[in-house]
Formats: sequence, structure tokens, C-alpha cells
Amino acid sequence: MEKILDNLKSYFNKTDYILWIFTALATVYSLLLISDMQRAGNYNYLFTQTIAIFAGIIAAVLISLFNYNFIVKIWWLFAIIGIGLAGLVFLFGVTVSGTDDTAWIQLPGGFTIQPSEFMKICFIITFTKHLCVLNDKDKIKSFGGIISLIIHVCVPVILIHMQGDDGAVLIFLIMAIGMAFLAGVPTRYFAILGGCLAVGLPIVWSFFLNDEHRNRILALFDLDGNALTNYGWQQYQGKVSIASGQAFGSGLYNGRRVEFGIVPEQENDFIFTVAGEEFGFIGCAVLLAILFVIVIRVLINAKNAYDLKGSYICYGVFTMIASQVIINIGMVLGIIPVIGITLPFFSSGGTSVMSMMISIGLVQSVLYNQEEDMDKAKIRLGSQSRAKI
Repeated sequence: MEKILDNLKSYFNKTDYILWIFTALATVYSLLLISDMQRAGNYNYLFTQTIAIFAGIIAAVLISLFNYNFIVKIWWLFAIIGIGLAGLVFLFGVTVSGTDDTAWIQLPGGFTIQPSEFMKICFIITFTKHLCVLNDKDKIKSFGGIISLIIHVCVPVILIHMQGDDGAVLIFLIMAIGMAFLAGVPTRYFAILGGCLAVGLPIVWSFFLNDEHRNRILALFDLDGNALTNYGWQQYQGKVSIASGQAFGSGLYNGRRVEFGIVPEQENDFIFTVAGEEFGFIGCAVLLAILFVIVIRVLINAKNAYDLKGSYICYGVFTMIASQVIINIGMVLGIIPVIGITLPFFSSGGTSVMSMMISIGLVQSVLYNQEEDMDKAKIRLGSQSRAKI
């Protein structure tokens, strides 16, 4: 028993224990919210979420033990897995309740998985490898290098767009832009991208967005309230639920709006409304504080990583989690149109929470193995010095 405790202590000393603690706090808080929300229906979201969390924790710990350099080295395997998962959706994809896109795969026992969530992890690994290769060849600032990065991100974006999951498409684009920017791609390319987007907005509005997309955007600016009965209904009810909680909320299992399921998809994209009604402003602030600490710790680990591979992995996880938090909260508050983005660690969904846990495992791998990598680097340098002598 003492040996086990010593091993655990050694493990946590080599990882970011603060990140582990706040990840655990996020999952416990999410289970409270989901158990509360279950009063509104018959499906056992809590059971699914609990199983996914435990499986995700095991996966995160195992991944943290693998050297991240080896993980990036076998990037081709993750590329095959990512594309393979997308291919399975085209063959066996289903549409789940509350959505209008075919982006899930039905498993035995009534469970479903959303492959795009796991594809995010694969993308972080393959894009990290791509950035490292460009950096090693001193092409990360060249036009040809930028074109290769654009082609890289177009692969998952096109595949997922064909499935109808444009919310996930947006996250992939943000991840690619964020990782490229933090990796040192010159700002002039982002300025050119911004200019192209500005010029192309009318074309996108007219030819690439369907009526539902346009109506969701217009609902944000509806001044006479007509949208509240259709495309703006979910966001309006979400804001009412949050406001009803006032400072301290109605208390766990006491929210009447939660009990009657007035906010559509409150277990998923709109889980933040459950926190607002049950725990009030204080509960919302605590939730956001937990997520803030998580993303800041990931960013700090990126800055402190021993090499570029470690930094790029952490940058990818940072942009993935931070962008989803900002977009989800923006959706709930009526600042951003509803586009189906989950709240990391909190929204009900086994695939989502597992992918988040795996991403934390990747970050922990950077910390856990960097001491070993530093020792190997010192040995190599020592050997080279002796060889010169």
C-alpha cells in the first residue's frame, strides 16, 4: 500500500496537479447539474455521464504515461483514425434527438458516439506534427507552408461539413488559426484571411447559409419579439432561467423551470442555464472560474513546455477548450447564434466529456515526460561534446 501511495505521489509531482484538481471539480459540478436536470425526463443522462467520466479519466492517465514525442511520431496513425471515424459516419451515421445533422454513430445498448469529438484530438496531434515539420524546415513563414496548413485543416472541415455539423467545423477552424498563430505564423496571413472573410460574407450569407442558419442569426437582432416564438425561443428561455436564479439560485433540485424542462436541450448545450437557476450568479461565477483556471493552466504548460511539440499540443488543447467555452456561453446569453457547441466538461454527452479528458491527458503527458526528454537531450549533448574532443 505504501508503495502504491509513493507511486501516486511521484506521478502527481511530475504532472500538473492543479489542472487535475480543477478538472475533477468540473466533472463533479457537471454531475450535480445533470442529476438535477434529470427530473425533467426519463433518460438516465447521469449514468452515461458517469461511465464516460470514469472511462475518460482512465484514458487520460494512460495517455499521460505515453511520451508525447512518441504520440506525435505516430501522427499517421491518428490521421487514419480521424479520417476513418469520419468515414464511419457516412456509412452508419444517425441523427439524434434535438439535432438536424447526421454526425453520430449508434452503438449496441442504445449508446451513441460523435466521432468529430475524437477527431479534434487526432487533429491536434497531426497539426502539431505539421507545424513542427514546417518549423524545422524554416517554412512556417513561407507562403507554401501556409498553403499546406490550409489544405491540412480543409480535410476535417470538409468531411464534418458534409455531415452537417457546422458547429464542429467552426471549432476546427478556430483550433487551426489559434495553433498557427501561437506557433509563429506571421500576422499578415491572418490579416489577409480577415480581409477575405469580410469580402466573402455576402457570398457566404447568400449561397452557403441555409434559411435556418440565417434565421438563427437574425433572431439575435429581433426587436419586436417575433423570433421568440421560434428561432429565438431557446435562448430567450435560457436567459429567463438564468435571471430567475438571481444571486444564490433556488437550490439544488428546487428549480421549477429545470424540473419541467422549459429550456430545450438543457442537459447539453444549455447546461449553463441549470447552474444559473439552481445556484444563481454565484454558481455561474464558480463554473466559469473553474473553466478559466483549466484553460490558464493549459496555456501556462504550453509556455513552460520543453520543446515545440509539447507547446503545440498544449496550444491545441487551449484553443479547443477556450473557444468552446466562449461560444457556448455566448449562445446561452444570446450574443452568438445557436450552433450546437457543448460546454466543456459540463454538458451531457459521453463522447464530449471523454474527448476533454483525453485532451487533458495529452497536456499532462507533456509535463510527465519532459524531465525524461531533458535528460536524454543532456546525454546527447554530452556525447556530441566528447566526440568533438
